[in-house]
Amino acid sequence: MSNLSAAAISAHCATSASHIAIETVAETGSTNADLLARIGTLPGPVLRIAENQTAGRGRAGRSWLSRPGAALMFSLAWRFKGPLHNMSGLPMAVGVALAETIVSLGVPVQIKWPNDLLRDGAKLAGILVETQKTDDAIWAVIGCGLNLLMPDELEAQIGREVASAPWLAQMDRNQLMAALLSRLAAVLAEFDDTGFAPFTERWNALHAWHGKDVVLLDNGAVMQQGRAAGVDAIGRLLLDTDQGRVEILSGDVSLRLSGTQP
Repeated sequence: MSNLSAAAISAHCATSASHIAIETVAETGSTNADLLARIGTLPGPVLRIAENQTAGRGRAGRSWLSRPGAALMFSLAWRFKGPLHNMSGLPMAVGVALAETIVSLGVPVQIKWPNDLLRDGAKLAGILVETQKTDDAIWAVIGCGLNLLMPDELEAQIGREVASAPWLAQMDRNQLMAALLSRLAAVLAEFDDTGFAPFTERWNALHAWHGKDVVLLDNGAVMQQGRAAGVDAIGRLLLDTDQGRVEILSGDVSLRLSGTQP
């Protein structure tokens, strides 16, 4: 397995990512937390990637469990012009960037709203976007955990079926990281200028549960149910219900297929 190297990642990056500072560490608690703590001092975009994270986090405060070398775990701090209300579709745009890259590398994936990446219906990657306002800009720290290998004991610890991508695990990890970073940087630069609207069709083309009956849970209670109809131009989930179409703005809610366990 190739060691992570900032120089090797940078060497493989496209021009879109040439201005990003790259940091690699053997172990840390959370790359998202590391970068959030430094937002006030960052001169520009920074990618921080760890061989192992001991306190990785997912959406809604959940833990992200992994083993050294079994996943690609990284965070990217990026400065946006704002304003804050323009940022609502950012997690979905990030999902598009990563999914399109993985598909281009030969692994078919789809997106579960807002931005989990699924392979054959099981979670392959999770994305956590945290924003922080400064005097003159808005920073987002975009964290991603991408499963490459899934040891049986780790899947048992997670407690549900989880996808892996052995094909990607065979790649040089520096090349894989560079491919993801290059597409992500291009998408973030475009998003900062245009918002989510130009990505709507691209997200809907990757939608895992289009036309399927789903339930939206808030702390285990059913908040809404209907048929998933994709997302709109600001990234809201469209649900066709018995009362008509409703729009759901992302929050700490869980989306499930009807009839499945939470």
